[in-house]
Amino acid sequence: MKICAACNQELPREQFSKKQWQAKQQRRCKDCIADNREVNLEAPPTDAPPPSCTAGGEGALLLLLHDKDLFKQPPPKEECPICMLPLPSDEETRHFSCCGKVICSGCIHAIVEAEDCRDLCAFCRALPPTSYEEWMERLKKRVDADDANAICQLGIFYHNGDMGLRQNYRKANKLWLRAGELGCAGAYKHIINSYYHEEGVEMDMKKVGYYSELAAMGGCVTARYNLGVIEQVTGNMDRAVKHYMIAAGAGCDGSLRRFRELFMEGEATKDDFEKALRAHKEAKDEMKSDQREAV
Repeated sequence: MKICAACNQELPREQFSKKQWQAKQQRRCKDCIADNREVNLEAPPTDAPPPSCTAGGEGALLLLLHDKDLFKQPPPKEECPICMLPLPSDEETRHFSCCGKVICSGCIHAIVEAEDCRDLCAFCRALPPTSYEEWMERLKKRVDADDANAICQLGIFYHNGDMGLRQNYRKANKLWLRAGELGCAGAYKHIINSYYHEEGVEMDMKKVGYYSELAAMGGCVTARYNLGVIEQVTGNMDRAVKHYMIAAGAGCDGSLRRFRELFMEGEATKDDFEKALRAHKEAKDEMKSDQREAV
């Protein structure tokens, strides 16, 4: 039995498609999909974090299974489709709605230099939109094609009231949830902020934690770092070290600084600190290029 995130009913396996049954978060039953019922953001998460290990017995076992998923290495970083190097942080990339590609700042800079500063798409060479209407038309085509990054971007526009759209927090949250389910782990960061700042939903720190873990497991380095900070502040140093180790291995500078603090305070071993240093350097080296350095 599993809970449908739209009707919030606990249903048997035959009431779900194979894909929905295997989903690790917000799943919908066949009836809700047929009736086009959207996920209810106010309902409890379908795979809520397990009970504390202090519960003993089954609770402790569930926590161990949960931690096995939480602390395993996240999926490898996506590559820039032009230079084929791992993509850097979100601030150093751009999603192009003409072709749906996410391109690094280095390749964008290179095409701007080569094409006399014309703002062409670095991948398909499409000209930039000439109006908000054209921009939105391109974006919505990508949204209809289940492009997770485009769906996340549309959510940002609704949240900010940009591109001629009326500000709508609830619409933005639904779009971010859909983007997260389609593989855009960064979309969960926006849902986290919504629950924390009460934007379209009531404040709920349990859901802040839940979506932080989903984002981290999907490869969102910022969420992984934030989980490490939370564990460090609450005194769970072993868990903080694990989070920082994973984030440092993805090139997170903040995690390496935190790791150094823990090492200096005797909360992390020299061996672990050296591993974090090596992993951080390797990640940085993999993402480095002359084009990116020139930006």
